[in-house]
Parts: sequence; C-alpha cells; structure tokens
Amino acid sequence: MRILICEDSALLREGLVRVLEDAGHEVVAALPDASHLDETVDETAPDLCILDVRLPPTWVDEGIRAALALRARLPELAVLVLSQYVEERYAADLISSSGGALGYLLKDRVADVTEFLEAIERIAQGATVLDPEVVAQLLSRRTRDERMQRLTERESTVLALIAEGRSNQAIAKTLHVSEGSVEKHITAVFQKLDLEPDESGNRRVLAALAHLEHGGAAPAPAPRTGGPTTSRGSAPQTGANR
Repeated sequence: MRILICEDSALLREGLVRVLEDAGHEVVAALPDASHLDETVDETAPDLCILDVRLPPTWVDEGIRAALALRARLPELAVLVLSQYVEERYAADLISSSGGALGYLLKDRVADVTEFLEAIERIAQGATVLDPEVVAQLLSRRTRDERMQRLTERESTVLALIAEGRSNQAIAKTLHVSEGSVEKHITAVFQKLDLEPDESGNRRVLAALAHLEHGGAAPAPAPRTGGPTTSRGSAPQTGANR
C-alpha cells in the first residue's frame, strides 16, 4: 500500500516509516506539517494518509482540519488520524464526515506494532477503525446527550441559569416565577440528569458541568472579591437544591 505520513515529531515520523516499510508498504512521503500536504497528495497519489491531529504552526487542529479537507476533496482516499489523547469533538467530526475508509487511533497503539499494522490493513480494506478509548468517550458523550434531551424547555433554561452561577432567587426574578417553582424545576433537572443527593451537596455544580459538556455557553467570570460570590440580593443555596 502507498502511504503518506504527516507527523511533526521526527522520532515518531521516522519510526512509522520504518515500521510500515518493514511490513512491505511503500511510504511515498513523510511530511512534518500540512503546509504542502495537498500538492504532495496530488503528486504521490497515496492509498492512505496518516496524520497527527495537532500539527504546526499552532498545534491545535491543523491535522484534523487537513483530514476533513482530504476526505471532502478525495472521498476515495483512506485517512488515519493519530492523537495523543482522545479528542472527542474531533473524533465526532471525522466520523460524521463523508468520505472513504478512516481510522482514529491513540498514539499509544502504535507501540503495539502488530495491532497497528492490523489496523492499517483493515482501513485498507475499507473499514472504519476506532481506538477503544475513542469509542468509550463517544458512547459516554451520547449518554450525556440523551440525559439532556429529557429536560423540558423551561428546565433547560433553568439549568443554563444555574451554569451562570445564578441563585434560586435570581433565577426566579429572571423568569418571573416564584422561588418555589424554581425549586421544583431544579429538582426535576437533578432527577432527569441522574444526579443523586450526596453529602457534598455538589449536584448544582455537576448539573452545570453537564450543561457545558452538552455545548451550553460558559458562565461569565465572576467579579473578584474577598470571598465567595453569589448573585446580588441572594443567599447561598441549601437543602434539596444544592
């Protein structure tokens, strides 16, 4: 198989070249970044491109953006993305994109040469190969999403205000409802998000985190004062709605 590698780490790049060539594959190019990726792909016509998720110059998402662009431009080209950690959003974007065979593996898998080469062969045969850690993270994300879908529109609004750090009193004032009504909504949110009462009283924090993980807006930074802050005119939350 003709393979192009795009990996900024010289050690890993040369290691991949040796492993693949020893296995009988032809490495047509080994690039340190994606600046000349498109023209090199056009010149060498690889069967598979292996890219790091994070590449120069920013080491943020150049690799995944390059992979998505290749799949859009050359749907028949197989793509394998390597990542140091599970990048949940990037993995989801890659899997949902149109194109040919693909893989998403953690770099730790490369250390097991036999397993890595088997993954290469499966991708060459048109399969989608995902690292077990990636699958676990995506399933966890799906579970979180399903929990959020249980909420009514009003409960979602209350949760968003909780994530902003609002007290029950401030939420009631914002929504023009009684504090008792807010407490009922918060109790329903906790129940639907499967947040059981505990001694630490941190369900409010966990609910806010669930909102943010689902794509909700992050709360604005609180003003710095001499101690913990609460919304103006409000009191700390106690009891069932903590």
